[in-house]
Order: sequence, then C-alpha cells, then structure tokens
Amino acid sequence: MKKTRILYLGLILALVSACGPSEKTKQLMQDAKTSFGILPEKMPGSEKDTPARIALGEKLYFEKRLSINDSQSCSSCHGTLGKSAGVDNLPTSPGALGKNGDRNSPTSLNAGFHFVQFWDGRAADLKAQAKGPILNPVEMAMPSEAAVEKKLSEIPEYVDLFAKAFPDQDKKITYDNLAEAIAAFERTLITRDRFDEFQAGNHRALTSEEQKGLETFLSAGCIQCHNGPLLGGNSFRKLGQVNPYENTTDVGRSAITKNDAEKYFFKVPSLRNIALTAPYFHDGKVATLPEAVKKMAYLQLGKELSSEEVDSIVSFLKALSDKNRSN
Repeated sequence: MKKTRILYLGLILALVSACGPSEKTKQLMQDAKTSFGILPEKMPGSEKDTPARIALGEKLYFEKRLSINDSQSCSSCHGTLGKSAGVDNLPTSPGALGKNGDRNSPTSLNAGFHFVQFWDGRAADLKAQAKGPILNPVEMAMPSEAAVEKKLSEIPEYVDLFAKAFPDQDKKITYDNLAEAIAAFERTLITRDRFDEFQAGNHRALTSEEQKGLETFLSAGCIQCHNGPLLGGNSFRKLGQVNPYENTTDVGRSAITKNDAEKYFFKVPSLRNIALTAPYFHDGKVATLPEAVKKMAYLQLGKELSSEEVDSIVSFLKALSDKNRSN
C-alpha cells in the first residue's frame, strides 16, 4: 500500500513537472526578455580575433612579468580560473609594490559588453583598459610602454607568439598589440546562467522563489539602473540619487570630466555574477549582497525594503551566476 502511494505521488509530480508554464510565468518570461534583452553570443570586436591572438592574450593575462617586479598579472586582481568570477574578492587590491588601489576591482567577466571600462569610464573599450594597469604606479608599475616591449622582446616564447598573432605587421611586439591580444582573450569571457535559460523559454530554469525575486526586482524599480542584457554596465548614475552615500572621498566621473554635475557618478555595475563578486560598491565597503541590495534601494530609490523583499531579490540575483562557477 505504502509503495503504491509513493508511486502515485511520483506520477503526480512527474505530470506537474511536465506541464507547461502558467500564464503568470509566461508573462514574467516575456517581461524579462522585453525589459533586459538577450545577452549576445559574441562580444563587439571579436570578429577580428584569431586563435593565435586569443592564445597570446590568455598567456599575457596571466603573465606576472608584465609587472615591475614580476609579482603581478591581470589575473592577480581579476581571477578567472576555476570558480573565480573575474575578481579577487577584496575591498581594494594590492599592487606590485604593496600599496592598495583606491577602488574595488570590477569583474573581467562579460566586461567587453560594457559601454565603457573602469568605474569612471575613462577607457572606451577593453583594449584601452588593458593598457592602464600595467603602467599604473600603484598596480603593475612598469615605467613605460618601451620598457614593456623590451622585456617581452627578450623572451623567445613571446617573440614567437607575437609573430603568430600579428603576422602581417613589421613590428610584432608593441604595446598596442599586447593590449589588443589581452582584449581578444577577454572577449571570450562570456558567462551563461539560468536566467538566460529562463529568457529562452525554460520556465523551470528559475525556481518559484527566484521568479518571485525577479518580480520584486522589477516592481521595486531596480531596473531603472540595472537594465539591458547585463543588468547594468550601460550607463553612469550618481551613487546617492535620493539619499547621499556616506563615503564622499571619491568623486567618481567628475574627476575625469571636471564637471561638477557628474560628482559621485559611477558606471552602473552589471549584476551578472554579482553573487560571486563580493564585496560591493566602488570602494568595496559593502560586504554582503543582502546589505548591498538594501543599501542601494535606500540610496537610489529612497526605499526601505523589508527583509522579505531583500531576500527575494537576492534569490533572483543568485540565479545570475555563471553555471560553471556557481556552487
């Protein structure tokens, strides 16, 4: 009798699972596609990338000899191996000479989809971004482009790799080519998550709790800033639109533009993989995702979210983690 009951319950569960989505879920799936759009298959600029250029860029990304004392690589602050999500999970990162930078290291995953690079947008694309840290005195601290080229030219392996990656150029090892190669590798760092599957029509890709979190995310107004396929990464916004942020040391975008109207403006971070990239904000001063959600609602929307609303949104955000990196 007991065995029959178990079989009967199993049959019911199988039938329920086989059923299609409810009308409410169908509408939510449609709202998700309309509100955010679909993450493209390839990054802008990848059409010119070759296997040789990507292979060179990958080696350079992990190359500590690009720093003044052979201690620091791109990967030191933007780890991508294993479960690493393109960050080092530190508030701010130590450089080659031991001094920490002023800002939290943003993830390199999906970075080529962003409309600009760095928190303040001072680099237009991945190639321009790759040139910055190597010469930054606080980061990798190399003295000049020429010094970088000389160092690489004395390594036979790189002489060969640059020749393969840039066969049509007279001078192979240049700082410009180095940056182009690193950018080519970074253009492969595209992540895929269960939210992509949900948007593509798999209603079971998100749990009922995560679907509720998506609804809360939309209704609370988070989408005002975190929109587009990356759920961010496509605009500048003032941190503290409604209520001021307590850290006023970093003026953000206005340090670049010299425009006081852009004081405390920063690039809106993408929420893809956000559950894996703690701590949060440009200064890395917010330790946990629930704290970040609650604080952002207060700062940007003037809303005091309940614990239930925070937990609901966090459950959705966790579904944005790359399937190969999430636990």
